[in-house]
Amino acid sequence: MGLLDGKVAVITGAGGGIGREDALLFAREGAKVVVNDLGGARDGGGGGSAMADKVVSEIQAAGGQAVANYDSVATLEGASRIVQTAVDAFGGIDILVNNAGILRDKTMLKMDEQMFDIVIAVHLKGTWLCTQAAGRRMVEQGRGGRIINTTSIAGLQGNFGQSNYGSAKAGIYGLTRVAALELKKANVTVNAIAPIAKTRLTEDLPMFQGVGDDSLGPQHVAPAALFLASDLASDITGTVIGVAGGRLSVFRMVETQGVFKQEGLWSAPEIKEKWAEISK
Repeated sequence: MGLLDGKVAVITGAGGGIGREDALLFAREGAKVVVNDLGGARDGGGGGSAMADKVVSEIQAAGGQAVANYDSVATLEGASRIVQTAVDAFGGIDILVNNAGILRDKTMLKMDEQMFDIVIAVHLKGTWLCTQAAGRRMVEQGRGGRIINTTSIAGLQGNFGQSNYGSAKAGIYGLTRVAALELKKANVTVNAIAPIAKTRLTEDLPMFQGVGDDSLGPQHVAPAALFLASDLASDITGTVIGVAGGRLSVFRMVETQGVFKQEGLWSAPEIKEKWAEISK
């Protein structure tokens, strides 16, 4: 018995890295998998079927069931076709993992509008479009579901040279929280993972120089995705799990206790005077 026996999972960006590890593990646990990947370069250029097809072949060779999809998550038509692929091939959808992503890093003052827009389109808009398409189908099916998004420390804490990526990933955190509230009554959980992993997208970043795949490889992320996709996490929604190698954590938004002014409006000098207490 696998944790995902009888389930249908759609995984975007599953041609390599974290998405590939998710697809292989989900299939081993009994899921029928739609392997979505545009097949482009890490900056979003180009495309092709080879990456998705290879993962499908790996799953099938191991005795699992999988089909490929090559659509872009960044368009309404593409997101709709991704979910429809699951419906046509396997009769429905139970799990969505939003993992597709690109990088176009540049410091904010040197970044052009197109670099910003395309990263937002793939990460944030793509997550919204696929979540909407899958969520509608899950509600219609009436059997609940699991949606797992991918955020990042770049969005939750900030990272130099990634104003586009960080903005998108911060937006995904907000989207996850809202979708969790809106889909709860339909028994659809919506959570996110914030991974630190060495993949094709990240391998040349300074933080991964000299780091081996064994310590921070994408294979460490897949078990957290499996947990959130399974009935083991049926009571968890709106949560962000941090994964960094063997370390798991939970990210939370924290507000200080604050200071209440009894009468009148705050003045700027008063705020300065009380700042240590306000921010404590």
